[in-house]
Amino acid sequence: MGKRKLTSTNTINRDYLKNDCGTMYALTLLSGRWKMTILHKLSNQNLRFTELKEAILNISDRMLSLQLKELERDGLIERNVFAEVPPRVEYKLTGSTKNLISIWDKLNVWGENHRAIIEAKGKKKFAL
Repeated sequence: MGKRKLTSTNTINRDYLKNDCGTMYALTLLSGRWKMTILHKLSNQNLRFTELKEAILNISDRMLSLQLKELERDGLIERNVFAEVPPRVEYKLTGSTKNLISIWDKLNVWGENHRAIIEAKGKKKFAL
């Protein structure tokens, strides 16, 4: 995404929170509208760019490319280039990221339960 100035308040606050708490560090790496969806799609199998694009409705090529680059930079996914003609590129979760799958499953259950509670109270749905 866009570059922030190193001296901006936003950057200083992000770095403070990220360095002060493991949970905030993890959330900083995983935050973003599409990152969790991309990681979820990769949790069962290695996928090519086109396969990811087809699996994630409404994501643009540019956004998918940017998110994949960030995930790779942060060590959450690996990009494997195969020496073939035409070149084939696959993305997969790193070993460290695979450790999150059981946590995501629990978070999914919690999210579904919480959504049901909120909707039962007649409150508005969460807006992305």
